[in-house]
Amino acid sequence: MKNKLTFIIDELDDKMRLNLYLKEKRKLSSRFIKSAAIEKRIEVDGKKVKLNYVVKTGEIVEIDVEKEETQNMEPQKLDSLEIVYEDSDIIVVNKPSNIVVHPTKSHPDKTLANGLLYYFKEKGENSIVRLVSRLDMDTSGLILVAKNQFSHMSLARDMNLESFEKGYVAVVHGNLQNKSGTIDKPIYRTGGDSIRRIIDERGQRSITHYEVVESYAKGDLVRLHLETGRTHQIRVHLCSIGHPIFGDLLYDGKDDLIKRQALHAYKLHFPHPKTGEIIKLETKLPDDIKNLIYNIK
Repeated sequence: MKNKLTFIIDELDDKMRLNLYLKEKRKLSSRFIKSAAIEKRIEVDGKKVKLNYVVKTGEIVEIDVEKEETQNMEPQKLDSLEIVYEDSDIIVVNKPSNIVVHPTKSHPDKTLANGLLYYFKEKGENSIVRLVSRLDMDTSGLILVAKNQFSHMSLARDMNLESFEKGYVAVVHGNLQNKSGTIDKPIYRTGGDSIRRIIDERGQRSITHYEVVESYAKGDLVRLHLETGRTHQIRVHLCSIGHPIFGDLLYDGKDDLIKRQALHAYKLHFPHPKTGEIIKLETKLPDDIKNLIYNIK
C-alpha cells in the first residue's frame, strides 16, 4: 500500500489553484510541492494534474510521498540500534553514547545513519536518513529521523511549536543554589580548529531552562529544556554557572566516575507530520549514568 497524503477540497477552497491550496491551506513547502509535481506524484480524483489546476469542492487530492532516492553512504549493520517508535513516516531511536550520528571526516562510517540505512534496506524500504534532531557523539538519548521528504519538511516546520518538546537530564558537579531557573547567555564559537564554545557577547542568544530533580553529596541530577538549540548549549551553559557536567572534559567536567558527559536526551514530544497527533516518548537513564549517581550519593 502506497504512503499518500489525502485532502478533500471544501467549499472555502473551491476554485483555488492547486499550488496555492497546497502551500497556503496545507502548509506544504514550495520545494516539496515542486518535486511532487515534476515527478507526477499529484492526483486529483485519480488523475495526474499540474500545479495550475483549479480545484473544486469535493475533489480528492492525493500526493504520493514515496520517491526513488539514494544516499552516498554505506549501509552498515549496528548491533546497538534501539528503535523506540516507528511508522511509515518517521523513526525514533535511542542512541547510545560513543556513536556519531552522521558520517564526518573524522568518523566516515559506523555511524547511526549508516546503521539506519542498513535497517531500511533490510526491511525493503526505499528510505534515506533525514535527521530531524542530532546529538553529540557522547550524548545518549532520543533522535528523530524522517523517512521521507514530506515528514522531514513537516517536522522541520513544526520544531518551534510549543507541542514540540525535547527534554534532557544531566548530572552536574556540585549542588545548584537555585533549584530551578533560566540561563540566558550568548554562545560564541572562537574559530580555528577548536570545537569549544564560550560565553561571549559576540555570540547568539541562547536560553536554557533547568530544574534540579535530585541532589546528592557530590552533585545534582538536573532536568533541562532548551528554548534555543545552539551547539553544545547545555554543556556550555552549565559550565558557565560553575556546575559542569560529569565526564565533560571539554567543559571542565572530570571523568573519574564516568567516561563521557553525563547528558541524556530522555524526552521527545512532537506532532506527527501526517496526523498532527502528539507523539510522546521517554526513555530511562542509561546504566552508566545510574552508576554515576550511585557513586556520588
